Amino acid sequence: MPRTNFQDLLDAGVHFGHLKRKWNPKMAPYIFMEKNGIHIIDLHKTVVKIDEAANVMKQLAHAGRRILFVATKKQAKDIVAEYAQSVGMPYVTERWPGGMLTNFPTIRKAVKKMHTIDEMMTNGTFETLAKRERLQITRQRAKLEKNLGSIADLNRLPAALFVVDVQKEMNAVKEANRLNIPVIAVVDTCCDPTPVDYVIPGNDDAAKSVSVILDALCGAIKEGLEERKLEKDKEEEAREADSAASGKKMRPRKGAAPKAEAAVEAEPAAEEAPAAEAAPAAEPAEVKE
Repeated sequence: MPRTNFQDLLDAGVHFGHLKRKWNPKMAPYIFMEKNGIHIIDLHKTVVKIDEAANVMKQLAHAGRRILFVATKKQAKDIVAEYAQSVGMPYVTERWPGGMLTNFPTIRKAVKKMHTIDEMMTNGTFETLAKRERLQITRQRAKLEKNLGSIADLNRLPAALFVVDVQKEMNAVKEANRLNIPVIAVVDTCCDPTPVDYVIPGNDDAAKSVSVILDALCGAIKEGLEERKLEKDKEEEAREADSAASGKKMRPRKGAAPKAEAAVEAEPAAEEAPAAEAAPAAEPAEVKE
Protein backbone atom coordinates (compact mmCIF):
# COMPACT_ATOMS: atom_id res chain seq x y z
CA MET A 1 0.00 0.00 0.00
CA PRO A 2 1.45 3.41 -1.02
CA ARG A 3 2.33 5.87 1.76
CA THR A 4 0.64 8.74 -0.07
CA ASN A 5 -2.22 8.91 -2.53
CA PHE A 6 -2.85 10.87 -5.70
CA GLN A 7 -5.54 13.09 -4.18
CA ASP A 8 -3.43 14.24 -1.21
CA LEU A 9 -0.59 15.21 -3.51
CA LEU A 10 -2.99 16.99 -5.85
CA ASP A 11 -4.55 18.99 -2.98
CA ALA A 12 -1.10 20.02 -1.77
CA GLY A 13 -0.10 21.29 -5.22
CA VAL A 14 2.77 18.85 -5.69
CA HIS A 15 1.93 18.65 -9.41
CA PHE A 16 2.83 22.27 -10.21
CA GLY A 17 6.13 22.60 -12.04
CA HIS A 18 7.97 25.67 -13.34
CA LEU A 19 7.43 27.69 -16.50
CA LYS A 20 8.04 25.84 -19.74
CA ARG A 21 10.94 28.13 -20.71
CA LYS A 22 12.77 27.24 -17.45
CA TRP A 23 12.46 23.48 -17.75
CA ASN A 24 15.30 20.97 -17.75
CA PRO A 25 14.90 18.39 -20.58
CA LYS A 26 16.22 15.64 -18.26
CA MET A 27 12.99 15.96 -16.25
CA ALA A 28 10.89 15.04 -19.31
CA PRO A 29 10.09 11.47 -18.05
CA TYR A 30 8.35 12.96 -14.99
CA ILE A 31 6.29 15.63 -16.81
CA PHE A 32 2.67 14.79 -17.57
CA MET A 33 1.65 17.80 -19.69
CA GLU A 34 1.93 21.53 -20.17
CA LYS A 35 -0.88 23.92 -19.25
CA ASN A 36 -0.89 27.72 -19.58
CA GLY A 37 2.89 27.70 -20.07
CA ILE A 38 3.49 25.68 -16.87
CA HIS A 39 4.62 22.06 -16.75
CA ILE A 40 2.45 19.61 -14.79
CA ILE A 41 4.25 16.78 -12.97
CA ASP A 42 2.96 13.20 -13.27
CA LEU A 43 1.78 12.44 -9.73
CA HIS A 44 1.47 8.70 -10.37
CA LYS A 45 5.25 8.59 -10.77
CA THR A 46 5.66 10.83 -7.70
CA VAL A 47 3.70 8.33 -5.56
CA VAL A 48 5.96 5.48 -6.72
CA LYS A 49 9.13 7.50 -6.10
CA ILE A 50 8.01 8.56 -2.60
CA ASP A 51 7.47 4.89 -1.69
CA GLU A 52 10.90 3.98 -3.05
CA ALA A 53 12.64 6.74 -1.07
CA ALA A 54 10.59 5.94 2.06
CA ASN A 55 11.69 2.28 1.96
CA VAL A 56 15.36 3.32 1.72
CA MET A 57 14.99 5.72 4.66
CA LYS A 58 13.20 3.07 6.72
CA GLN A 59 16.05 0.57 6.16
CA LEU A 60 18.67 3.17 7.14
CA ALA A 61 16.76 4.11 10.31
CA HIS A 62 16.33 0.42 11.17
CA ALA A 63 20.09 -0.06 10.82
CA GLY A 64 20.71 2.84 13.22
CA ARG A 65 22.19 5.13 10.54
CA ARG A 66 21.70 8.90 10.32
CA ILE A 67 20.04 10.89 7.50
CA LEU A 68 20.98 14.55 7.08
CA PHE A 69 18.10 16.85 6.06
CA VAL A 70 19.11 19.93 4.05
CA ALA A 71 16.84 22.87 3.18
CA THR A 72 18.00 26.48 3.37
CA LYS A 73 15.23 28.09 1.33
CA LYS A 74 12.77 30.24 3.22
CA GLN A 75 9.60 28.27 2.39
CA ALA A 76 10.94 24.89 3.51
CA LYS A 77 13.48 25.49 6.30
CA ASP A 78 11.02 25.60 9.23
CA ILE A 79 9.06 22.57 8.00
CA VAL A 80 12.21 20.50 7.45
CA ALA A 81 13.56 21.45 10.89
CA GLU A 82 10.28 20.42 12.55
CA TYR A 83 10.09 17.02 10.82
CA ALA A 84 13.80 16.28 11.32
CA GLN A 85 13.50 17.01 15.06
CA SER A 86 10.43 14.76 15.31
CA VAL A 87 12.50 11.74 14.17
CA GLY A 88 15.74 12.80 15.91
CA MET A 89 17.75 13.35 12.70
CA PRO A 90 20.34 16.10 12.06
CA TYR A 91 19.45 18.95 9.72
CA VAL A 92 20.87 22.08 8.08
CA THR A 93 18.46 24.97 7.57
CA GLU A 94 20.90 27.89 7.67
CA ARG A 95 23.79 28.46 5.25
CA TRP A 96 25.46 25.21 4.14
CA PRO A 97 28.97 25.21 5.69
CA GLY A 98 31.41 24.56 2.83
CA GLY A 99 33.22 21.27 3.27
CA MET A 100 30.77 20.00 5.85
CA LEU A 101 30.98 16.48 4.39
CA THR A 102 34.31 16.52 2.54
CA ASN A 103 36.07 18.27 5.45
CA PHE A 104 34.05 16.68 8.24
CA PRO A 105 36.86 16.51 10.88
CA THR A 106 37.16 20.32 10.84
CA ILE A 107 33.40 20.68 11.34
CA ARG A 108 33.62 18.26 14.27
CA LYS A 109 36.32 20.45 15.83
CA ALA A 110 33.96 23.44 15.65
CA VAL A 111 31.22 21.38 17.33
CA LYS A 112 33.67 20.30 20.06
CA LYS A 113 34.55 23.97 20.56
CA MET A 114 30.86 24.63 21.20
CA HIS A 115 30.73 21.81 23.77
CA THR A 116 33.88 23.19 25.44
CA ILE A 117 32.24 26.60 25.86
CA ASP A 118 29.19 24.89 27.39
CA GLU A 119 31.43 23.09 29.89
CA MET A 120 33.10 26.40 30.80
CA MET A 121 29.68 27.90 31.53
CA THR A 122 28.63 24.99 33.73
CA ASN A 123 31.81 24.52 35.81
CA GLY A 124 32.25 28.22 36.63
CA THR A 125 35.37 28.90 34.52
CA PHE A 126 33.40 31.29 32.33
CA GLU A 127 32.75 33.65 35.28
CA THR A 128 36.49 34.03 36.00
CA LEU A 129 37.17 35.53 32.55
CA ALA A 130 37.28 39.25 31.80
CA LYS A 131 34.11 40.95 30.63
CA ARG A 132 35.37 41.43 27.05
CA GLU A 133 36.43 37.77 26.76
CA ARG A 134 33.05 36.61 28.04
CA LEU A 135 31.30 38.78 25.44
CA GLN A 136 33.47 37.39 22.62
CA ILE A 137 32.92 33.79 23.72
CA THR A 138 29.15 34.34 24.03
CA ARG A 139 29.01 35.72 20.48
CA GLN A 140 31.12 32.84 19.20
CA ARG A 141 28.83 30.34 20.93
CA ALA A 142 25.72 31.95 19.40
CA LYS A 143 27.26 31.82 15.91
CA LEU A 144 28.25 28.16 16.29
CA GLU A 145 24.79 27.29 17.63
CA LYS A 146 23.11 28.96 14.66
CA ASN A 147 25.22 27.17 12.02
CA LEU A 148 26.09 23.86 13.68
CA GLY A 149 23.69 23.41 16.61
CA SER A 150 21.40 21.12 14.60
CA ILE A 151 24.26 18.72 13.75
CA ALA A 152 25.87 18.64 17.22
CA ASP A 153 25.04 14.94 17.66
CA LEU A 154 26.32 13.92 14.19
CA ASN A 155 29.47 11.98 15.17
CA ARG A 156 30.21 10.54 11.74
CA LEU A 157 29.24 11.09 8.11
CA PRO A 158 25.52 10.58 7.41
CA ALA A 159 24.31 7.50 5.55
CA ALA A 160 22.12 9.59 3.22
CA LEU A 161 21.22 13.18 2.36
CA PHE A 162 17.67 14.48 1.94
CA VAL A 163 17.52 17.73 -0.05
CA VAL A 164 14.77 20.18 -0.93
CA ASP A 165 15.66 22.15 -4.11
CA VAL A 166 18.69 20.59 -5.78
CA GLN A 167 19.65 23.85 -7.51
CA LYS A 168 19.92 25.84 -4.29
CA GLU A 169 21.71 23.04 -2.39
CA MET A 170 24.08 22.12 -5.21
CA ASN A 171 27.17 22.35 -2.96
CA ALA A 172 25.70 19.81 -0.55
CA VAL A 173 24.77 17.46 -3.41
CA LYS A 174 28.27 17.73 -4.96
CA GLU A 175 29.95 16.89 -1.64
CA ALA A 176 27.64 13.90 -1.14
CA ASN A 177 28.37 12.66 -4.68
CA ARG A 178 32.12 12.95 -4.09
CA LEU A 179 31.84 10.77 -0.96
CA ASN A 180 29.34 8.33 -2.57
CA ILE A 181 26.62 9.28 -0.08
CA PRO A 182 23.17 8.58 -1.59
CA VAL A 183 21.05 11.67 -2.24
CA ILE A 184 17.25 11.72 -1.87
CA ALA A 185 15.74 14.93 -3.20
CA VAL A 186 12.52 16.71 -4.15
CA VAL A 187 13.26 17.69 -7.76
CA ASP A 188 11.27 20.32 -9.66
CA THR A 189 10.97 20.58 -13.47
CA CYS A 190 13.75 23.20 -13.64
CA CYS A 191 16.36 20.99 -11.92
CA ASP A 192 18.83 18.38 -13.15
CA PRO A 193 17.99 14.96 -11.64
CA THR A 194 21.33 13.38 -12.72
CA PRO A 195 23.27 13.80 -9.41
CA VAL A 196 20.28 12.56 -7.37
CA ASP A 197 20.07 8.85 -6.52
CA TYR A 198 16.38 8.83 -5.47
CA VAL A 199 14.39 11.44 -7.37
CA ILE A 200 11.04 12.60 -5.99
CA PRO A 201 9.47 14.72 -8.76
CA GLY A 202 7.39 17.47 -7.20
CA ASN A 203 6.91 21.13 -6.39
CA ASP A 204 9.79 22.22 -4.13
CA ASP A 205 8.59 25.83 -3.72
CA ALA A 206 5.28 25.34 -1.89
CA ALA A 207 5.40 24.70 1.87
CA LYS A 208 2.34 22.44 1.71
CA SER A 209 3.91 20.30 -1.00
CA VAL A 210 7.14 19.80 0.96
CA SER A 211 5.14 19.05 4.11
CA VAL A 212 3.12 16.24 2.46
CA ILE A 213 6.24 14.57 1.08
CA LEU A 214 8.11 14.87 4.40
CA ASP A 215 5.15 13.45 6.29
CA ALA A 216 5.34 10.23 4.28
CA LEU A 217 9.15 9.96 4.52
CA CYS A 218 9.34 10.71 8.26
CA GLY A 219 6.54 8.21 8.88
CA ALA A 220 8.77 5.54 7.29
CA ILE A 221 11.74 6.62 9.45
CA LYS A 222 9.59 6.33 12.60
CA GLU A 223 8.59 2.80 11.59
CA GLY A 224 12.24 1.84 11.15
CA LEU A 225 13.19 3.30 14.55
CA GLU A 226 10.30 1.49 16.28
CA GLU A 227 11.28 -1.84 14.70
CA ARG A 228 14.87 -1.31 15.83
CA LYS A 229 13.68 -0.58 19.37
CA LEU A 230 11.50 -3.72 19.44
CA GLU A 231 14.41 -5.87 18.24
CA LYS A 232 16.67 -4.46 20.95
CA ASP A 233 14.02 -5.17 23.62
CA LYS A 234 13.69 -8.76 22.38
CA GLU A 235 17.47 -9.22 22.47
CA GLU A 236 17.61 -7.94 26.06
CA GLU A 237 14.80 -10.29 27.09
CA ALA A 238 16.61 -13.21 25.45
CA ARG A 239 19.85 -12.31 27.28
CA GLU A 240 18.02 -12.10 30.61
CA ALA A 241 16.40 -15.48 29.97
CA ASP A 242 19.79 -17.02 29.10
CA SER A 243 21.43 -15.58 32.22
CA ALA A 244 18.55 -16.87 34.37
CA ALA A 245 18.87 -20.33 32.81
CA SER A 246 22.63 -20.42 33.37
CA GLY A 247 22.05 -19.34 37.00
CA LYS A 248 19.71 -22.28 37.54
CA LYS A 249 22.32 -24.69 36.13
CA MET A 250 24.96 -23.44 38.56
CA ARG A 251 22.78 -24.13 41.65
CA PRO A 252 23.74 -27.30 43.66
CA ARG A 253 21.36 -30.27 43.42
CA LYS A 254 19.19 -31.32 46.33
CA GLY A 255 21.07 -33.62 48.72
CA ALA A 256 24.47 -32.36 47.63
CA ALA A 257 24.78 -29.95 50.58
CA PRO A 258 24.11 -32.61 53.30
CA LYS A 259 26.72 -34.91 51.73
CA ALA A 260 29.27 -32.11 51.79
CA GLU A 261 28.48 -31.39 55.46
CA ALA A 262 28.85 -35.11 56.33
CA ALA A 263 32.24 -35.19 54.61
CA VAL A 264 33.37 -32.11 56.57
CA GLU A 265 32.25 -33.73 59.85
CA ALA A 266 33.99 -37.00 58.95
CA GLU A 267 37.40 -35.33 58.58
CA PRO A 268 37.72 -34.22 62.29
CA ALA A 269 36.45 -37.63 63.39
CA ALA A 270 39.18 -39.31 61.36
CA GLU A 271 41.80 -37.04 62.94
CA GLU A 272 40.54 -37.84 66.47
CA ALA A 273 40.71 -41.66 65.96
CA PRO A 274 44.54 -41.97 65.57
CA ALA A 275 45.00 -39.60 68.54
CA ALA A 276 42.81 -41.89 70.70
CA GLU A 277 44.84 -44.95 69.64
CA ALA A 278 48.15 -43.22 70.50
CA ALA A 279 47.01 -42.27 74.02
CA PRO A 280 46.60 -45.88 75.34
CA ALA A 281 49.96 -46.82 73.84
CA ALA A 282 51.67 -44.01 75.80
CA GLU A 283 50.22 -45.05 79.22
CA PRO A 284 52.03 -48.46 79.53
CA ALA A 285 55.34 -46.79 78.79
CA GLU A 286 54.92 -44.58 81.87
CA VAL A 287 54.10 -47.67 84.05
CA LYS A 288 57.34 -49.47 83.03
CA GLU A 289 59.39 -46.61 84.44
